[in-house]
Amino acid sequence: MSVSAIRMYDDPVLRQVAEPVKDFDRELRGLVKSLTATMRAGAGRAGLAASQIGVPLRVVVYDYDGKAGHLVNPRLELSPRRVKADEACLSAPGTWWPLERAYAATARGRDMFGKPVTVRALGVLARVLQHEADHLDGVLFSDHLPEEERERFLAAAGLPAT
Repeated sequence: MSVSAIRMYDDPVLRQVAEPVKDFDRELRGLVKSLTATMRAGAGRAGLAASQIGVPLRVVVYDYDGKAGHLVNPRLELSPRRVKADEACLSAPGTWWPLERAYAATARGRDMFGKPVTVRALGVLARVLQHEADHLDGVLFSDHLPEEERERFLAAAGLPAT
């Protein structure tokens, strides 16, 4: 298992819409293992999307509060209840920002062998799954912020304004 470099916030690969996984093969299993090793290589990491290591495929890994795993081609169903909490991104290290998201999420997808998987999540884990699923669609969490707040976030993170 190799640890990969995480792409930074202004990397164009993070704006690409990831392709669905079609082949549940050895290469996919290697990707899941690499994503997991990369996520676990630093403290406080709860999730990672394949696009964050430069692989434009619909794969995410997560590990929070005793729930760990991966989802291939995830689809999320979100609860109407919303909650605002601080959020961060491994692609913009060290910058936390309050963001409103659904409190609960049900994620459906496949595992690395192609078997169906359902993950029901509340609170922070639901936030992690939403954040990582956004990456697969080329969406950064700051995209959800009002323009003025987004500009403040980018300045705080030392990133160029959009």
